[in-house]
Amino acid sequence: MKKRSVRGLDFEVDKLTNSIENTITGEVFDTEISRLGISEIKQIKAKDWQFDWRNEIKDITKEVYKLTIVNNSNIIQGLLSIEDKQDHIFMHLIESANFNKNREKVYLGVPGNLVAFACKISVDRGYLGFLAFDAKTALIKHYEQTLGATHFRALRMYIEPVAARKLILQYFKS
Repeated sequence: MKKRSVRGLDFEVDKLTNSIENTITGEVFDTEISRLGISEIKQIKAKDWQFDWRNEIKDITKEVYKLTIVNNSNIIQGLLSIEDKQDHIFMHLIESANFNKNREKVYLGVPGNLVAFACKISVDRGYLGFLAFDAKTALIKHYEQTLGATHFRALRMYIEPVAARKLILQYFKS
């Protein structure tokens, strides 16, 4: 099965939570985000993901992170691929696990959590929270409204320091 090529991200920010939230019970679960290394590639089953995450992990210019629930690091809730551009972070891919997509999703808040983490990395590296990504045309307004992103040109969008800080504070209290 050939994975689709990416021409603009098409993730949906379902809800900005303070972690991830069970869609049925409303219970909130603390999460952790950690770097996904080449040795963990077996955790990524191609059939369970839309993108080719194995190639992302193998690309030395990119860093891949996994979102898991605290004390349950074997089940990946979402994945993020970023690149350090030396003055900002560029988000190449972001994806929720299949069970966190569509109407039957188990948890809300996965994409927001991952975007906030990318902003946090930008702050931690001295880039003030600047984060750039390419968006599908149909989702540009969605990202402006949910993430506070700014449309730059064509498909390119960015999150500036004020919006980044707001996202970071939503998910990372310390």
